[in-house]
Amino acid sequence: MATPLTAAETLSALKAEGLAFHEHTGWKTHNRDSATGKTFGPVIGVLIHHTAGHNDKELCYKGRSDLPGPLCHAWLGKTDGLWLIGHGRTNHAGSVDLDVLNALREEAPLPKDNQANADGNDVLYGLEIENLGNGKDPYPDAQYRKAVLWAAALCRAHGWSEKSIAGHKEVQPGKIDPSFDMDDFRTDVKKQLADTPIKNTPAKPGTPKPTKPSTGSASKPRVDLSRLVDAAKKDPAAKQGHVSYMAGTNLAEAALVKLGYLAKTYAGDGSFGSKTIAAYAKWQRHLGYTGDDANGIPGKISLTKLGSQTGLFNVVA
Repeated sequence: MATPLTAAETLSALKAEGLAFHEHTGWKTHNRDSATGKTFGPVIGVLIHHTAGHNDKELCYKGRSDLPGPLCHAWLGKTDGLWLIGHGRTNHAGSVDLDVLNALREEAPLPKDNQANADGNDVLYGLEIENLGNGKDPYPDAQYRKAVLWAAALCRAHGWSEKSIAGHKEVQPGKIDPSFDMDDFRTDVKKQLADTPIKNTPAKPGTPKPTKPSTGSASKPRVDLSRLVDAAKKDPAAKQGHVSYMAGTNLAEAALVKLGYLAKTYAGDGSFGSKTIAAYAKWQRHLGYTGDDANGIPGKISLTKLGSQTGLFNVVA
């Protein structure tokens, strides 16, 4: 679980991913927190929808008589680009299957959604993609690409992998959105996360231009300390190919490679294996730790210093 991004952090994450976007008037304070008495977060993943209509940006912002807006955090048009609609709790997920939420939280394979016994609006970011959803209405390549970048930007900012992404049809019985294959979508996000941020996505007139991430904390991806510790304890003894926390492990390994503690050959597979343990122990000894304090299991101070010294990530506990 993670603290939701602030509005400023959201903007930085999208820009760092090279994604052009528009800001709807009032989006930074447009949410359902006060009306419901429920605060958004901690967050565990992102949810993908189609709108089942056309020209429905304002509908997603204002909502309907039976469902007040905002109906998503972002709306993605066929030709109008990505629009930031709300920030905080939004009416997009509704009641969902708790077993699926738990799987998203653990980045585990998603079980079949066969009940609606938890509030998805509490914990999930939502994207509405303009599409009829009838299997005949196409998703233009540029629109689909922006959806991938949006999901990747949020996952990268939180240190999540593509396994933190679900379609509405995967979390709530009876839903059919989005009308494309979610496994394919997750694969595309995985490829994006494996790449370096900052893509030269052409910006339309009137939209912010993608900028390089600053050295400020808002633009850096986050590594969840508790999840990384769990990976360091589980991965070395697991079968070859086992991955507990791909995004965070890859960031930590990249930092160890950058400082010369880990050979590049052993980095990037998402597994906090024995080679990574040994490399992290070297880093701990470099910081002055000895004995059990230099056992290769990340601690808050050592991990924070690793991210800070390399500039690759921030740490959330």
